Amino acid sequence: MDPAVLWRPSAERIAAARLSAFITAVHRRWQLNCPDYASLWRWSVAQPEAFWTSLWEQCGVIGERGPIVLEEGERMPGARWFPQARLNYAENLLRRHDHADALVFWGEDKIRRRLSHAELYAQVSRCAQALQAAGIGQGDRVAAYLPNLPEALIAMLATTSLGAIWSSASPDFGVQGVLDRFGQIEPKILLCVDGYWYNGKPVDCMAKNAEIAAQIDSIARTVVVSYLDDSPVVATIRNGVRYADFIAPFAADEIAFAPLPFAHPLFIMFSSGTTGVPKCIVHGHGGALLQHLKEHQLHGDLKQDDRLFYFTTCGWMMWNWLVSGLASGATLLLYDGSPFIPGASGQPGAILFDYADAERMTHFGTSAKFIDALAKTGFKPRETHRLETLRTMFSTGSPLAPESFDYVYREIKADLLLASISGGTDILSCFALGNPILPVFRGELQCRGLGMAVAVFDDDGQPIPAGRGERGELVCTAPFPAMPIGFWNDPDGAKYHAAYFDRFPNVWCHGDFVELTANEGMIIYGRSDAVLNPGGVRIGTAEIYRQVEQLPEVVESLVIGQDWQHDVRIVLFVKLREGLLLDEVLLDRIKQQIRHNTTPRHIPAKVLQVADIPRTKSGKIVELAVCNVVHGRPVKNIEALANPEALEYFRERVELQS
Repeated sequence: MDPAVLWRPSAERIAAARLSAFITAVHRRWQLNCPDYASLWRWSVAQPEAFWTSLWEQCGVIGERGPIVLEEGERMPGARWFPQARLNYAENLLRRHDHADALVFWGEDKIRRRLSHAELYAQVSRCAQALQAAGIGQGDRVAAYLPNLPEALIAMLATTSLGAIWSSASPDFGVQGVLDRFGQIEPKILLCVDGYWYNGKPVDCMAKNAEIAAQIDSIARTVVVSYLDDSPVVATIRNGVRYADFIAPFAADEIAFAPLPFAHPLFIMFSSGTTGVPKCIVHGHGGALLQHLKEHQLHGDLKQDDRLFYFTTCGWMMWNWLVSGLASGATLLLYDGSPFIPGASGQPGAILFDYADAERMTHFGTSAKFIDALAKTGFKPRETHRLETLRTMFSTGSPLAPESFDYVYREIKADLLLASISGGTDILSCFALGNPILPVFRGELQCRGLGMAVAVFDDDGQPIPAGRGERGELVCTAPFPAMPIGFWNDPDGAKYHAAYFDRFPNVWCHGDFVELTANEGMIIYGRSDAVLNPGGVRIGTAEIYRQVEQLPEVVESLVIGQDWQHDVRIVLFVKLREGLLLDEVLLDRIKQQIRHNTTPRHIPAKVLQVADIPRTKSGKIVELAVCNVVHGRPVKNIEALANPEALEYFRERVELQS
């Protein structure tokens, strides 16, 4: 086997894959002969009406499709998908009413809960009636300031069953961060939590809840979910009521799902907001449902009764992606708290592998940073855990380094589809994905998503062919159903257009710096707006991170370009293991590591030690915020950061003045 191939699916696995069944169906339906995935992908983007129709049929979408698939398909934005369809996202997620597990919840090592499909349906029914009695109807906003609890899922399904719009944020956000988000969308109902557990310690949220409810005038009812306390005191919260009391008057009944247009608003998502007030990105019922069904079933091979886990908070789009797994008949494995709880083996991070064994996890989703952190601790889950049912591991959030691919196959499980996936909040889904019928190549995302006309453009807007070794902008050259409906409070669409379509007319420009490989896979080198440009040569930040973070002394790093003497110089910041100092010996090792494995142009002009690296609530490092601090520019939304105090380690560094 090619040494670059880390895993190849067996003939049995290929035959059993949902993607293989889909290929058979489209061959029969459209008289096709697509001998491989590449030809199937080309057909899916060349014939979007046929592809998305087949996906609707194969996934058994509940709803009326209507005769028209795509109107004004040459316009981006402006294309209209399934304009006569009527459906409801929540109805598709609640299609099962049996007594098998719908969801399992672990709150660190302290709380265990589970709900069957029948119990989940009943709980959603009661919550929907309570929301309706509180005046919630189509188009109203319900905002959740909640951990990844069952009640978050229940309330989301209740909200969307009515045609109201759901938006959520994690309770580790500060008050201003919540006001910057929810204040823009004016929710009628705020759901919040009395507190949560993190790293074994209780964190009280009641004071923040009271302040937020007091400052958003549109909130008519503040519903407090119990987590730390069975009966939290809500008297100090404006229009406060306990969740248990909110739903108490209502008995479970049949849910009257609102039949909605394909593009009816479903979720309002928020950009990370480190360069200004967060953008409010609106996604629709049909687009989110179809895209997630495609990604789960065809690209992730998610089947009925599989058990899907993703480590996420309610403030990251991967929560919305995770919960859609119910539409494929899967069981959701929810987790809230620190992922580094030691668990039974005493190793940091082991609790998630305890969860995998205890609940027969089939799909394990996490971040590239979590995998890298496990590798640095020397943890070997294959020696401490069985992982017998685990078939697929997802990674996203940042580029997964080739060495992390090695670690997964060497120390977690050899027979495993490692699906590094990439997209964003902007599309609530992915451009590049895993694939159960293709091999995994070291350091590569396996393929472009079906139905997504993904290409790589050079600076002049010309496509770069796969396998040429050149890097450029990730673009999508044709409409797709999961494009946002638009931005909230953007009536003429100007902000939406400026965000994605200004650079290349009628082409979605995503802002990732990427390469299409000879295998028609993808390598991501970082965000385009963080690309380094010393001497006019574009360098992706991931190229430097990959080298530096292989050194055992380096816990994490962050690199920026500093404007200097009419050019740009590379500045690397490193967080070292506790007790270590950046001396000349380590400095030389860092530079030699970069020089030996990249080019002399990649070597930083300055390497500086910092005590911490700032990151967003979803764990992404914030190169742009640090770049602004170094250049004396304001960071417009500090509240978007999980650890804003870390920015002070970069401010007015004497070393950067010469």
